[in-house]
Amino acid sequence: MKQKRLLVILLATFALATACVNLNKIVITTPDLSKIADGTYRGNSKVGPVRVTLDVSMRGSAMASIQIIEHRNGRGKKAEVIVPEIIKAQSLDIDVVSGASYSSKAILQAVEKALTGK
Repeated sequence: MKQKRLLVILLATFALATACVNLNKIVITTPDLSKIADGTYRGNSKVGPVRVTLDVSMRGSAMASIQIIEHRNGRGKKAEVIVPEIIKAQSLDIDVVSGASYSSKAILQAVEKALTGK
């Protein structure tokens, strides 16, 4: 009975933590890539229950690659498809993946933080 009660409390806490994040308030801005030196930059992000750590490699004022190191995502793994879109567009102005909004925002925010040093 105590295990069942603990499970209910954990699920309620998770639901409450998730509900408290307003994704519309998370504003992602593409930094000026021409001002970023060649190299690899690490970024981290936490959006609701989702955590992302990734490396962004810059070459010739362009994002050459993005490697996801860790993505604690629940059911948001499908958001990882935005990585090649970011590279192709050379922009963080990418639509989030339906059904994986938290993970999408976390990935975008981690790239932004990697490139801005935040």
